[in-house]
Amino acid sequence: MTTINWLEETNKRKEDLLSTTQAFLRIKSVLDPETAREGAPFGEGIREALDFALGVCEKAGMTIKDVGGYAAHAEFGQGEELIGILSHVDVVPEGDGWSTPPYAAEIVDGRLVARGAIDDKGPTMAAIFAAKIVMELGLPLSKRVRFILGTDEESSWQCVKTYFETEEMPTMGFTPDADFPLIYAEKGLTDLTLRQTVEAFQRLGLSAAENVQAKLVSLQAGLRMNMVPDKGVAILAPIGLDSHAIAEHYRQYLQGNSLTGEAVEKDGFVQLHMEGVSVHGMDPSKGVNAGTELTHFLQSLALDERGAAYVGFADRYLYRQHGGDALGIAHVDEEMGALTVNTGVLEYEVDKDALFRLNIRYPHSISFENWSALLTSHGAEAGFVLEVAEHLTPHRVDPQHPLVTTLQRVYTEQTGEEAGIIAIGGATYGRSLDVGVAFGPLFPGRADSAHQRNEHILVDDLIKATAIYAQAIYELAK
Repeated sequence: MTTINWLEETNKRKEDLLSTTQAFLRIKSVLDPETAREGAPFGEGIREALDFALGVCEKAGMTIKDVGGYAAHAEFGQGEELIGILSHVDVVPEGDGWSTPPYAAEIVDGRLVARGAIDDKGPTMAAIFAAKIVMELGLPLSKRVRFILGTDEESSWQCVKTYFETEEMPTMGFTPDADFPLIYAEKGLTDLTLRQTVEAFQRLGLSAAENVQAKLVSLQAGLRMNMVPDKGVAILAPIGLDSHAIAEHYRQYLQGNSLTGEAVEKDGFVQLHMEGVSVHGMDPSKGVNAGTELTHFLQSLALDERGAAYVGFADRYLYRQHGGDALGIAHVDEEMGALTVNTGVLEYEVDKDALFRLNIRYPHSISFENWSALLTSHGAEAGFVLEVAEHLTPHRVDPQHPLVTTLQRVYTEQTGEEAGIIAIGGATYGRSLDVGVAFGPLFPGRADSAHQRNEHILVDDLIKATAIYAQAIYELAK
């Protein structure tokens, strides 16, 4: 049999691939509840993008099926086994500050620039064109290949949850929505709230605080559990110390600790502002948590009973505790790395519930039941109850599985580079499959522009990824 030059076959279709991808990217497929309806649960823009992708698949000769607008699939080939390729047509909002219009999909200096260029509409179209190549070459397959197109990967993943309620789970598959060479393992991911009601605090029966210098009126930091808070504000009512003394103490603290913030005396209260550095919650040690830095300062004041208990808990268990050591849940795994704790939101207000919202990511070698029991126990000491908002279990495919070894070999043959495998703290669509990995499109050494202004993919990388996906589809399904 003649060896197929996959890159050459892709280059023959380059103009069609680029123009089709540009047309796809020009559809603003952002979650839009205003235009949601039956058949378009996430709005008209996402529905239009889904129809566009299905149209390309159908024209290529694939059989398509729509699952209520939540997701859809396009299938070709024959056989018992099913190879799944899972991608999404929705994008995050564009934001501002772009050099070219975010939905113009212009090619600038060899880059295709648009919201969704790398996450995930560019690679979705690359994978569809890869399948077209396999189909047009008339290559014999012993398995079916199915594109599963999701519609709300950027929000709640309701699309794949709904899809797999009624549709077949692929034997194995990949998502073109992360990094090359290959992501085979993803940590467990949990969003949790530690909540303390006023009544629960009162039941602790703590003795009255003595020589109180200030009362904590409120504290607020952070917006999302999976981001390190970059701003925090605490309001204090002076009692034993006057407002000027508190403000001056804070200013000296900031200066002595190389932190940025300000103290404002207003209407008899003192407002303390703290500036942090926001980063993704999967690697919180790279940021500066404005909320816990603020509670660490407040620990140096004699506060009222409940205020002191709140900042005391934060200071003991959460201040610069990115690995959960003080909570007793620290765990490092050789493959997946360390358990991480991000205190994403801190909320405190007199006479209301006091909250810590945490994002904890953990490797497969420690159980959720084990570490969550310890967290529950420590929380209970201070009247906090643990609530689980979301929990995704760890996901891992055996490195010796044919899916992994085949994709590694394809990557090496196409690039000439060794295909190492990666474990991450984030979540990809790969974990929606029983046996699924993430495979490209971001090549090693390339800056990741997903979710940022001027999101882009290099045209050469789009072509190269298409050739890799074409060989991968053929090798998995032949």
